[in-house]
Amino acid sequence: MGLLKVPTVSLLGLFLWKAGYGGDHGYGEQPIFTTRAHVFQIDPSTKKNWVPASKQAVTVSYFYDVTRNSYRIISVDGAKLVDKGAGTFMLTTGTGNYRPFNEERGGCLQLPLQNPHEFCKVIINSTITPNMTFTKTSQKFGQWADSRANTVFGLGFSSEQQLTKFAEKFQEVKEAARLARDKSQEKIETSSNHSQASSVNGTDDEKASHASPADTHLKSENDKLKIALTQSAANVKKWEIELQTLRESNARLTTALQESAASVEQWKRQFSICRDENDRLRSKIEQLEEQCSEINREKEKNTELKSRIEELESELREKETELKDLRKQSEIIPQLMSECEYVSEKLEAAERDNQNLEDKVRSLKTDIEESKYRQRHLKGELKSFLEVLDGKIDDLHDFRRGLSKLGADN
Repeated sequence: MGLLKVPTVSLLGLFLWKAGYGGDHGYGEQPIFTTRAHVFQIDPSTKKNWVPASKQAVTVSYFYDVTRNSYRIISVDGAKLVDKGAGTFMLTTGTGNYRPFNEERGGCLQLPLQNPHEFCKVIINSTITPNMTFTKTSQKFGQWADSRANTVFGLGFSSEQQLTKFAEKFQEVKEAARLARDKSQEKIETSSNHSQASSVNGTDDEKASHASPADTHLKSENDKLKIALTQSAANVKKWEIELQTLRESNARLTTALQESAASVEQWKRQFSICRDENDRLRSKIEQLEEQCSEINREKEKNTELKSRIEELESELREKETELKDLRKQSEIIPQLMSECEYVSEKLEAAERDNQNLEDKVRSLKTDIEESKYRQRHLKGELKSFLEVLDGKIDDLHDFRRGLSKLGADN
């Protein structure tokens, strides 16, 4: 999810210690403002993209530490803060309820005694400082940078009103943190001045025997300041431990960033391999498409040849029909020749019988001779036509055998 890779137990120890569970801290922390939003963190590798830190909208709360006079923004994944009234709150999760402290503890949260390692994951644990700034980047989204956590948090709200309320609360808490810091500095300066004054007055037995009531009061104040300084030193040690923890977290974050960079290089190599494989497959697909186009062209040629064969077969049938008609006509020719001979005989008889009709007979003879000539010419043409027709028939038979052979080869 892009969260800081810190062991859950150490984060929870820090969270509970600061919430008042570890040690005597009086009233501990109290939630002063609670809302729900989608939590995001900036991608540590790109510093540009947002990485979701929660799968859904989670509870985001402002906490005020009465003991340290500090403010924090805390969000716990899988948990819901429930106000029980009378200054008490309860954190509920899917595994059960977390019991609250009593009212004297100021409503701080207490972890169940059984199996403390099942505590829900802390998404946001950001201490507000006067240098922080909450920026609205859109109508429903805002962000702020936390230098201690070395990240940028982003919150996506369901409405613009929720974003406005959260931003106003952030500004209010930021101002309160500034005032608390100024007061803390004033206290440190005052305690330093008092300690210097007490060291000037001295603490030996002779001065104490002649001390006035005012000196006794100063001594008691000095003792109180020493106790305060001791507690301050203890708090400094605790903050040094927290700083060391944050440094270790930063080192782990740097290691995770380096691992992420190595993963990016590995993904780049795999991407290059996949791209080369894609180019190879694309060229193979183009070759197959060319082969498919050639096959389609061959199919089109075969279709054209089949249609041409059908046309030739139809022409062949027509020629055979014409040949049959010509053969029928050739059977009539002998009858015509016999009739011509019969007519010749009649003409000769007519010449013997009728001398007056010689001119007609001559003309008839001439006609007969011309008819004979036409008959002979027709016979010659018919004979040549029959020879050509026989050749064509032979050619058609050869062409049919060639087509049959071509069909068998295909």
